[in-house]
Amino acid sequence: MLIPSSPPATVIDRNALEVGVKSTIDKSRIRAGRLLMFAGAILCSLRCAQGQLTSSEAEKPFQPPSGFASKQRGAAEQDRRTPIEADHPYTLSELVDLAERHNPSTRAAWENARAAAARLGIARSDLLPAVNAVALTNTAREGILFDDVFVEQTLGIFQPMLQLNYLIFDFGARSARIAEARQQLLAANLTFNRTFLDVLFETMRRYYALLNAMGQSDAAQVNFDNAETVRKAVDARLTVGLATLPDALEARAAAAQANFTLQAAIGDVDIRRGDLLSLLGAAPSQRLQVQPLAEIPTPEHLDIDVHEATERSLSLRPEIGEQTAEREAARAEIRAARSAFFPSLQFQSQVGEFRAYGKQDLFPGLYTGPQGEWNANVSLEWDLFDGGRRFNQLTEAHAAEKRAQAQIDQTRDEVERQVWTAYVTVRTAFYQRDAAAALLAASQTSYNAALKSYQLGLRTTVDVVSAQRTLAQALSGDVAARTTLLTGLADLAYRTGDLLQSASRKSHP
Repeated sequence: MLIPSSPPATVIDRNALEVGVKSTIDKSRIRAGRLLMFAGAILCSLRCAQGQLTSSEAEKPFQPPSGFASKQRGAAEQDRRTPIEADHPYTLSELVDLAERHNPSTRAAWENARAAAARLGIARSDLLPAVNAVALTNTAREGILFDDVFVEQTLGIFQPMLQLNYLIFDFGARSARIAEARQQLLAANLTFNRTFLDVLFETMRRYYALLNAMGQSDAAQVNFDNAETVRKAVDARLTVGLATLPDALEARAAAAQANFTLQAAIGDVDIRRGDLLSLLGAAPSQRLQVQPLAEIPTPEHLDIDVHEATERSLSLRPEIGEQTAEREAARAEIRAARSAFFPSLQFQSQVGEFRAYGKQDLFPGLYTGPQGEWNANVSLEWDLFDGGRRFNQLTEAHAAEKRAQAQIDQTRDEVERQVWTAYVTVRTAFYQRDAAAALLAASQTSYNAALKSYQLGLRTTVDVVSAQRTLAQALSGDVAARTTLLTGLADLAYRTGDLLQSASRKSHP
């Protein structure tokens, strides 16, 4: 029987192999030197860039990078100004509508609510599986021991696959996070309502402040005209020798003082108009006409029960609702913290293919693939010890709930105080309005009588100047009393939350 001979042993040319290895080592040294030079250049550039992030000296201001100033100016000059019709007298409702639409704070609160809605969507996404497309690739070159020498070997792997991860059960952790996000969304919506209410009241307050400034300007103009009338009457009597020079000087001083007050009142009108325009999102220097104070009706008496108003404020004020939502979010966080004490069940799977390439120096390369592969597993994870982390998280959640409840109690007391103060202010404003109207009527009659008597020589200059000043104070007080009443009524509706009930609801500012 013929016995086949064993296959011939592989013959290795050691000299050729050593030459190849040395050549490879020399090339590797050159490449390593180039890599070191490249890394040094990158570190140097990073160091130089780091030095430009702050000011070089503490005594000098920071200089922004070149081109940033033009970018800043461009951001500020974007055409977002509210268009204002210069010849149209705006009513309060029209001004409120402009403020709701164009005030930046309402837009910011709206975007904050939208972000909270997105966070709720993120929390809900945990209920669904996650599918990822992954492409793993790796290449490596290293020396391996072959007989008694090291030979350079190159390996390359490419592995595309799909991964699926799904949390099957977690003892209510996901539902608790969803509930927390839902309460945070509710809090964000109530924050928007609070901002909306603040802008609404601030528009009314600045509008009434402008009306007061305009009324004070009109009163100052009337006072100046009266002072000029007195001055001319004294000068006329001085010409015919029926008045003395001190009388004329006093009348001229009163007229100058009235002119000074008038100019200050005119300037205050421009300031108050600019305040209102800036709230509307318009340039403060624009022209704006508003409905005059004489055309705004006011109630004859106060018909509000303070106890009912206080109870209503506890249901309508968005601050209390916002803090209530925060308390409910804290309770959801407690449920999430408790679920961390229990295990979670998760499913994971992968499916894809495998491709590989390998080559050793002095030998031909080898390629294999594609080869299909997949795996699936179900894992149960349970944290048995974590150094007290979960216990402290649960304690923190309980503390957050108690803090939220304490804030609700504090806000309740503050809201009740604000409603009471606003109610007393309005009640007092009604009395002051009636008293100011009576004072104005009496002062006007007294001034007319004093001026007529002075022209007949029956009263002195001091009497008529004093009557003129009293009339000026009465005119100013009447305007202030009426605008104070309007502002007080708006403040009472703001403190009770009734402004939100009367305002038109919009989906976007």
